Amino acid sequence: MRSAFGWMLIATPLLLTACGDSKPAPTAVANAASTSAAAPATPPIAAATQATDNSVAVTGPIIVEHEVDMTAQRDGIVDKIYVDAPARVKTGTLLAELDGRQTLSNLEAARAKTRSVEADLKNWNAETEVLKSDYVRAQRMFDLGLTSEEQLQHAKFKVESDQYDVQRVTEMLNNSRAEEHSLELELEKTKIIAPFEGLIARRYVRAGQNVVRGDRLFWVTAEAPLLMRFTLAEKYFGKLHNGQQLEVTSPNAPSEKHAARVKQISPVVDPSSGTFEVLVELAGERGSLRPGMTASVRIDTPR
Repeated sequence: MRSAFGWMLIATPLLLTACGDSKPAPTAVANAASTSAAAPATPPIAAATQATDNSVAVTGPIIVEHEVDMTAQRDGIVDKIYVDAPARVKTGTLLAELDGRQTLSNLEAARAKTRSVEADLKNWNAETEVLKSDYVRAQRMFDLGLTSEEQLQHAKFKVESDQYDVQRVTEMLNNSRAEEHSLELELEKTKIIAPFEGLIARRYVRAGQNVVRGDRLFWVTAEAPLLMRFTLAEKYFGKLHNGQQLEVTSPNAPSEKHAARVKQISPVVDPSSGTFEVLVELAGERGSLRPGMTASVRIDTPR
């Protein structure tokens, strides 16, 4: 019995020691998960930075303000394509056209209906004038005692009834014109027009293709002015000002140096990332630079 009891006394500390050694592992996993959850959000504009005591170098893409994927505003079949990439276009240039024959036919019918209602309204207006004249004459005859009050009231009610008809036809004309305008807008949606001066960077459709509303048709991008949008750590907040002159270089054009200026500085710091946004505009000739290229800008940050 003593031997067995001795072995139990020896085994108990060993078991407690083993249990004690296994506790930190779950804590480490929990800490790792907590650290991952607390990681800062990715800034909206990605840019690599290299800082020294008196300056910071920021690397990021060159962008333009006007850049858009043009989409179909209605369902239809692509009837004609007038321009293709990489054509340069002016504002309002017709790029392509959807089949709009049915819409055009409906529009012509609506215009014919409008003309018919307009003529009907003119007829009712003319009749109203005649009835008003009859009522004036009936009033005079009643004053002379040549007609009864019943005949006078009858002439009056005819005038009022005709005025209601004029109002009814006027509303019909308004509805007809609204329908006509709606069809004109639908017909405009069949024409794909360049929203600004720029470059057709890509065409997504071909003639004869059936598209639905929201399908991409063209990628149109402006070529100037060239911009860089990037973020800086909050410690640099207040060390930049609008109009500050900078120098931009690109590894794709190492022999070129381009002047730039600070165009816009965010007035607030993003609390989720601890950064603020800066917009820089390149000045002068663009040289070899194109939207989408990588460029670097060095910013002096005096202490």
